[in-house]
Amino acid sequence: MENYINVVGGGLAGAEAAYQIAKRGINVKLYEMKPKKFSPAHSNPDLAEIVCSNSFKSNLLTNACGLLKEELRRLDSLLINIADNTKVPAGQALAVDREQFAKKVTQELSKNDLIQIIECEVGKDISIKKISENAITIICTGPLTSEPLAKEIQELTGYDKLYFYDAAAPIVLKDTIDFNIAFYGDRYVQEKKKTETIEEWHKRIELNTSGELVENSYINLPFTKEQYEDFYNELVNAEIVTLHEFEKNEIFEGCMPIEIMAKRGIDTLRFGPLKPVGFDDPRTAKRPYAVVQLRQDDKQASLYNLVGFQTNLKFGEQQRVFSMIPGLQNAEFIKYGVMHRNTYINSPNLLEETYRLKSNKNIYFGGQITGVEGYVESISSGLVAALNAVEQLKNEEQCKKITFSENTIIGALAKYISTKNDKFQPMNANFGILPELEGKKIKDKKERYMKLAERSLLEFKNK
Repeated sequence: MENYINVVGGGLAGAEAAYQIAKRGINVKLYEMKPKKFSPAHSNPDLAEIVCSNSFKSNLLTNACGLLKEELRRLDSLLINIADNTKVPAGQALAVDREQFAKKVTQELSKNDLIQIIECEVGKDISIKKISENAITIICTGPLTSEPLAKEIQELTGYDKLYFYDAAAPIVLKDTIDFNIAFYGDRYVQEKKKTETIEEWHKRIELNTSGELVENSYINLPFTKEQYEDFYNELVNAEIVTLHEFEKNEIFEGCMPIEIMAKRGIDTLRFGPLKPVGFDDPRTAKRPYAVVQLRQDDKQASLYNLVGFQTNLKFGEQQRVFSMIPGLQNAEFIKYGVMHRNTYINSPNLLEETYRLKSNKNIYFGGQITGVEGYVESISSGLVAALNAVEQLKNEEQCKKITFSENTIIGALAKYISTKNDKFQPMNANFGILPELEGKKIKDKKERYMKLAERSLLEFKNK
């Protein structure tokens, strides 16, 4: 085994990984195709380029991404440290001067004698197979992995389809849904329960005698005619995201955004994903004018996605318009809908909790290619992969896995991407992936989130 570690990709995950490896006295070969070649979305020759928003989201501990940043600060994350030092006014959020941020990351890594930055395109100028034969390698090439490398990764993982034009619906936290309006049930089944009161319905549907969730794959949100028409008018006039040129011709194949579908006519959604057929509203015993269905998205039944709501609306518009859906007026959207090219591997089948490839002990993955979504989440994955790669290199015979408690956001993300999930899709940091608090349930959301944050940070204090 060579006495250095390869890192492929100089984005957020790759830059953090390179720093963490070098900090522990190990040489790094950092492969980056810029400035020789740029992806369709990149233009800055520096490392750790921020392509989209300049915000790293909230700094508050009652926000999952805020908690994740604090966890990373306690682990001496280079990129969070530089983000703190290049911040610009943004209220409670951590927003950065994107040019200064990338410049400082490049300067820090370039001046480190243990880090060799190699400007070449892995997959074309040199193969991933060749560089990983005798050296541990971390692949951090992100959602716009170049085609030659994507092809190599396909061969490496045994999966024919690596990237696709992603169409994901928004996801909400179940605890923030108004169940004075919402009701459980699958289409047609509920019509057989008309004699039950709404209280009896919820009790029977939500829990069986063993305390297990049953018949709860769907939560239903009923519209009146007036509510539906108000929602429709806001939806068809909402602002959409401007797509990159390379996405425009292929993005909507096989999946139409809800706002585009709606523009075909006011009743199109009522005869499509919002059709009310098969349902009665338990409050009125009458068929609603339209129904939005939410489908369970995680094993704990804490997260639900809006069925058929693939969308290209701006995130702020999604919050505004989708909160008009009855029952979602106070809902917390932990993931907004997206429609863009998104490269990621089927991590639950391929990766360990350490981000190491199960089929090749020399290869780790980091960043959004693993299925973590977001700047800070990518940094987290790069850090965890780096710690484990160093441990493997230093103690090859008796290598121990470096993992973090699932009570932390770092640990919960690693567990999420490595746990079997037939509905796997990229995920941001959110409190819904953490285990519930022990004891009596805390109804106040902010108080509950602070308790979860305190529990997380206690894990670092006790290490």
